Amino acid sequence: MAPNAHAKPVLRAADPSAGAALVRQCAGKEDFSDPAPPARIFANVWYVGTCTVSVLLLTSPKGHVLIDAATAQAAPSIVANIKAAGFKPRDIRWIVTSHEHFDHVGGLAALKRATGAKVAALEAAAPVLASGRVSADDPQVQEIHGFDPVEVDRKLVNGDKVQIGTIVLTARATPGHTEGSTSWSWTSCARASCQKFTYLDSLSALALGTYRFAQHPERVAMFKQTFAAVEQWQCGIVLTPHPGASGMLERMEGSEPLLSAKGCGPIVQAARERLAKIENK
Repeated sequence: MAPNAHAKPVLRAADPSAGAALVRQCAGKEDFSDPAPPARIFANVWYVGTCTVSVLLLTSPKGHVLIDAATAQAAPSIVANIKAAGFKPRDIRWIVTSHEHFDHVGGLAALKRATGAKVAALEAAAPVLASGRVSADDPQVQEIHGFDPVEVDRKLVNGDKVQIGTIVLTARATPGHTEGSTSWSWTSCARASCQKFTYLDSLSALALGTYRFAQHPERVAMFKQTFAAVEQWQCGIVLTPHPGASGMLERMEGSEPLLSAKGCGPIVQAARERLAKIENK
């Protein structure tokens, strides 16, 4: 018997040709709003975001969920992508978010209007979303602009679930990058193959202006607590708010496996090393 006769087959994206088209269109693009074509990742999980900012569409016969909203300028292309993928924007029941920066929630108000969906977010994120102003405690507040405010219809705590049809999303608080930073986990099935997904929010410590982490030990402690929590997770297929943070485009085009045994580990390690370099500066 061959040594690898019983090895599990490598899991690839559902539609590598669509992933390849996305990679071609996005080559050299860096703007947060550059439009990208939709691509099916696996089962009911679709990429409908821009070249550099993820927006995910999770579908079910009873309604859909949108994860993140990219920028205000990107909202029309996101709606177009939902339609191009074969779904009706008005069938989206919930929109949930990662963190409250303009490149991920700038289009939230517009997409809420376009879809009629309700918005669910952690309690820590809700005041920022409602005001459209970056938190005064945010390490990037001095140089990052705000966004159109949006009403939060349901305020969540860590571990709460957002459910519609067969979609069951679990909110996982991962504060640090922002106070309301939220990761999401769920399971999607293609026939007999069921895969756990983790949409891992940014773990990156980034200070702008005169902000210094050495002057904010509470923020450093927040990051370290999040790192310790995430490294204990069984992440499954890892997706991220910026595709480049987890090699999403390479995995969507099939040049890399969709599922890695390393899970969230490499992202946590890189974030921990980044923080270690700047926490005392």
